[in-house]
Amino acid sequence: MNMTHNHLGMLPKLALATATFVWATTASLSWADEEEEDEIPFDEAEIFAELNNTDGDLGLHALIDGEGWKKLEIETARERNILKIRVKGRLKRQGLTEIFFESAEPTFDELSPVEFFRRFPAGEYEIEGETIEGEELESITEFTHLMPAPPVAFVNEVPMAAVCDEEDPDYDAPEVTAPVTIAWDEVTMSHPDLGSPQGSPDIVIHNYEVVVEAEIEADGEEFTSVLSVILPPDVTSMVIPEEFIGLSDEFKYEVLAREESFNQTATESCFLLVE
Repeated sequence: MNMTHNHLGMLPKLALATATFVWATTASLSWADEEEEDEIPFDEAEIFAELNNTDGDLGLHALIDGEGWKKLEIETARERNILKIRVKGRLKRQGLTEIFFESAEPTFDELSPVEFFRRFPAGEYEIEGETIEGEELESITEFTHLMPAPPVAFVNEVPMAAVCDEEDPDYDAPEVTAPVTIAWDEVTMSHPDLGSPQGSPDIVIHNYEVVVEAEIEADGEEFTSVLSVILPPDVTSMVIPEEFIGLSDEFKYEVLAREESFNQTATESCFLLVE
């Protein structure tokens, strides 16, 4: 009887302890929720890969924008810190808002695509910061290994030149006349040889970008004039404006396909303008 009585007498204490544990757990979760609500998301937080399919290289890019901040950190999907910025002195009082960076882009014989994607694993990357006033900034962005297939482009219906180095004996820049139209086949698949998954039809193009460069000499100085246009995914051609095409007779161009995760694949080529 005594054993039974003592056992029954423990029940209220056990119930009380359990209730206390539940209350403490609930309070902790509530505090965590409040902490998350206090964190301010960045206005823009993108981490993505860029492939130059012509030169054969890959790089990591990031575009981050938000309230004025004095600290910024990026953590990979494996919780490894890959970037830490601390603003100093007067710039710290002023704060930064937007930052864009791109990593070095060694060629595939120095850093293979497999090694690149192993170095930067797919998954959720955490971007954290601290505003000038000391408030927490945080956004989560998904980094994938899904790369668009390289755009196949044409200039006035002439296929892209394979060699644009004038000193190369295989130099084959096509000669075209104005008006000049750059067109490309719609990109509907992922890259057939690298990234993951390969050759997949499950790809959504966010936009295309066309970049045209002209080497110009003016007042005895040489400089490069650049035309860059971002186009919606249902547009697959662009006429170069007369004002730009009249600047030179030698041009380089790039057509870039950007997937919805912001991963992008570019192909480069060139052409000569003749009368």
